[in-house]
Amino acid sequence: MFKNLVITSFLGMSAIILGAFAAHALKDSLTLQQLLSFETAVRYQMYHVILLLFVNTFSGFSVVQKNTISYLIFFGIACFSGSIYLIQLTKITAKSIWFITPLGGVLLVLAWFVMFIFFSNKTRMNKKL
Repeated sequence: MFKNLVITSFLGMSAIILGAFAAHALKDSLTLQQLLSFETAVRYQMYHVILLLFVNTFSGFSVVQKNTISYLIFFGIACFSGSIYLIQLTKITAKSIWFITPLGGVLLVLAWFVMFIFFSNKTRMNKKL
């Protein structure tokens, strides 16, 4: 569990650093569209860092559930936000890694879906009691 929180802390810290970097250092070198794309990556990263904090401190999840959800989110952030950072900061084109960003989105959706199933099952079980 603490390993997940260490990774989560790093992802939160890096979201703040990347957001500040974009707002200050990149504002003159990227187009408005590129900046908006970069900000979307930062925003999604931070949203999911907050989700990771919840997942890894919520006592209702087992260790296996915490790890499953966390790894889906870790890899989702890496693919979704990471690919956008690469496209905006390097000469890598969206055409060359077109599948990575949506793959990250799918992984993030899967994490939410796993939680949806967990909470749906808990709700059904509580109604039966």
